[in-house]
Amino acid sequence: MASRSEENLSCPVCRDVFQDPVLLSCSHSFCRVCIEGCWTEDTNQQCPVCRTRSLQSNPPGNLALKNLCEAFLLERAVGRCSLHSEELRLFCLNDEQLLCVVCLHSEAHKCHNIKPIDEAARDNKKNLQELLDPLCAARNMKVKYTVYVKINVYPRL
Repeated sequence: MASRSEENLSCPVCRDVFQDPVLLSCSHSFCRVCIEGCWTEDTNQQCPVCRTRSLQSNPPGNLALKNLCEAFLLERAVGRCSLHSEELRLFCLNDEQLLCVVCLHSEAHKCHNIKPIDEAARDNKKNLQELLDPLCAARNMKVKYTVYVKINVYPRL
């Protein structure tokens, strides 16, 4: 579940946080690569949201939005809640989302299974390793078989 901040900072095309946002004449913003991708298919260069024809083939960057997105991504990277600016210390197993202490007591996570981040990370790492072990074993068997075939069946290859 994306936070409201993330929703407001998301490109309507890729639905991710804006990367190099540009501003169209209709006031809608998009990632530069997203709008360029849309316009390779739409020679009329219309806005994907409101279908207004853009007045510029190379729309200007939206510096204010770019700065907001960079600040948001930096805040998220250092482990702060985008809603409450509190340190992220918990993990909601139901939503698979990091939480701060304030989020823990919100209606959105009422009756959810919550663990400390380090415990959830340890459990997830263990589960991933259990899934990875058979794959590694199968890969090793394939490598051994390939070597056997190259040595014994096709020695001159």
